[in-house]
Amino acid sequence: MDRVAERMTILMADDDAEDCLQTGKALAASRGGVELRCVGDGEELMDYLMRRGEYGDPSSSPRPAIILLDLNMPRKGGYAALEEMKNHPEIRQIPVVVFTTSNLEEDIRLSYDRGASSFIRKPETYQGLVEAMKGFREYWTEVATLPETEPGRGR
Repeated sequence: MDRVAERMTILMADDDAEDCLQTGKALAASRGGVELRCVGDGEELMDYLMRRGEYGDPSSSPRPAIILLDLNMPRKGGYAALEEMKNHPEIRQIPVVVFTTSNLEEDIRLSYDRGASSFIRKPETYQGLVEAMKGFREYWTEVATLPETEPGRGR
């Protein structure tokens, strides 16, 4: 099966709704093949992943193939959410890409120490975001091999 033709769900955890909107547009501009869903903080991220509350129905809240994670969010920040995800047997195999404005060496190191699959600094321009999302989409849909998001249901 052509991996690019598959519809991959990416879940973005970021408290900036504009960043989510622009990232969705940039992904669509990079030939698509992905569906971006957004949550506003680490608590909502965990509710989505654990299918609690409004995210209880798997048909309306599909398991993501990849998570884009901002570090600085209210209620539960990125580090705490990352640690919780990587310590939970049902969701720890989902790749987590830290996607943040920080370029501090400490943030990079701590992200990888806590189980991040990658660290990407958010570009400063929309064109930079489009280029970053093109590379991101190509890598995760055409190069990398991901586990099934729902056993028996494909990616």
